[in-house]
Amino acid sequence: MEQKDLESVMSIIIHSGNAKSSGVEAIQEAKMKNFDLAEEKLNEANQEINKAHNAQTKLLSLEANGEFPIVSLLVVHSQDHLMTTMTFLEMAREFVELYKTIG
Repeated sequence: MEQKDLESVMSIIIHSGNAKSSGVEAIQEAKMKNFDLAEEKLNEANQEINKAHNAQTKLLSLEANGEFPIVSLLVVHSQDHLMTTMTFLEMAREFVELYKTIG
């Protein structure tokens, strides 16, 4: 795997992990009725997941242009990490809204 591809893959993993952590923090803050901070954490999560998605787009663009990056376990892991984090963030947003409603 070329260095630039590895950097993209690692960027997906790192930023997805950061996004998930911010999502968890958002839920925790909402649970404690700190709704402004919860929203701030969700915004942080969105910024991080956008960075991860941009890194994924780089890899997809390479493939669309006929440059087929090597599919490795690390690439598969990065994609899994991104997709599960995106799903988790949808649920985190719902939890924050739920805590607002019952809080």
